[in-house]
Amino acid sequence: MLYDNVKALCEKKGVTVWKLEQDLGLPHSSIRKWNENEPGIRKVQKVADYLQVPIEKLLEEPNLAAR
Repeated sequence: MLYDNVKALCEKKGVTVWKLEQDLGLPHSSIRKWNENEPGIRKVQKVADYLQVPIEKLLEEPNLAAR
């Protein structure tokens, strides 16, 4: 769910998940694992800030996050 939301929001903003990881200094493909492994809240907040959305937007059901 979390990765799916990040991916959908990245697509909406015209940025790749790879670019997001690179800009935030996160390891390559680390966000892809967020559906299986829960990341720390600080990492999620950094992603939310980067995408300029409230952190709750990343935690929504996937069909709602892309709206």
